[in-house]
Amino acid sequence: MRSVLVVVTRQIGDVLLTTPLVREARRLWPDAQIDVLGLEGTLGMLRGNPDIRVLIPMPQRPKPADVLGFTRHLWRRYDLALVADTGDRAHLIGWIAARQRAGVLPAENGSNWWKRRLLTHAVTAGGDLGEVHIVEEKLKLLAPWQAAAGGAVQQPVIAPKAELVPEELRQRLKPGYVVMHTPSMWPYKQWPVAHFRTLAALLVDAGRQVVLTGGPGASDRETVAMMEGAAPEDLLVDAGLLNFNQLAGLLQSAALYIGPDTSVSHLAAACGAPVLAIFGPTNPQRWAPWPSTIGEQPVRFVRRAATQTVGNVTLMQAELPCVPCGKAGCEDHRLSRTDCLPMITPQRVALRALELLGSARR
Repeated sequence: MRSVLVVVTRQIGDVLLTTPLVREARRLWPDAQIDVLGLEGTLGMLRGNPDIRVLIPMPQRPKPADVLGFTRHLWRRYDLALVADTGDRAHLIGWIAARQRAGVLPAENGSNWWKRRLLTHAVTAGGDLGEVHIVEEKLKLLAPWQAAAGGAVQQPVIAPKAELVPEELRQRLKPGYVVMHTPSMWPYKQWPVAHFRTLAALLVDAGRQVVLTGGPGASDRETVAMMEGAAPEDLLVDAGLLNFNQLAGLLQSAALYIGPDTSVSHLAAACGAPVLAIFGPTNPQRWAPWPSTIGEQPVRFVRRAATQTVGNVTLMQAELPCVPCGKAGCEDHRLSRTDCLPMITPQRVALRALELLGSARR
């Protein structure tokens, strides 16, 4: 293969989790030109990635002129397209761009019949309650070529190149700080802000500085603002708006990261920070942050455990028989409530956090 296109038309976390696939393609074809196509606003996690030649942003809602322009630009330009998500648009882009195509298909979908006909190699997605991690599933796209090269190699998630945080923030940071990401994109993944406030106070009482992170969106800014007053200002610091490279720099120097099921938790794990992830309905076998300290051992999370640790990732869940349900909350829609998340108490999270920090106390 002289040229490879990776197609991932999904959200930021999904884009970051394609980096092991890109790294494995680089191992198989060291001299190939590898490009990644994704939606506008989602490719920031890949800037500076040494395995990627070009990032190709596509409008979230392309107009007919955009579609025509992309078709002309991409038409059979690549030897291989790796379609790393199940959507119709992604598969059509792969067919336009490359002579050979490997892609992920949903287990059951009315469009599978034509997608399968377009593929040289198909991988069936395990679904939200599957047992194969999403990183391993994407790597299976390369199975035919891995077999010819002597077998598969487990690859890490590649974080953006770290940059220094702004000087004003850098001067406020204290050694041993804990990064806490309080917002979630959807309510059904949101650990209660009141729990985050209590947790921050407990960590500060134990002698730790807490640094808050969040994106530029109104919901993220509102959630971070709700943390104000949970601890003294010098020990509860809002990091403000950082790009992904600066965020990587902040995470690499953190003593601990605490956050929900979100893209920043995946980034923290990739940066090598000790991660404490708070999961609700999401299945960790599929979506747990991929540890950076994988070594030669396979990454294996179990479906349900009050607390489990794999590499630098510790994951906590509620002790309920329905966890994880794999749904979008109890009502199975993006704005749904989730009863299991509030049951994970801040005291329980604080105790585990202090154990990870090496300073557990009653």
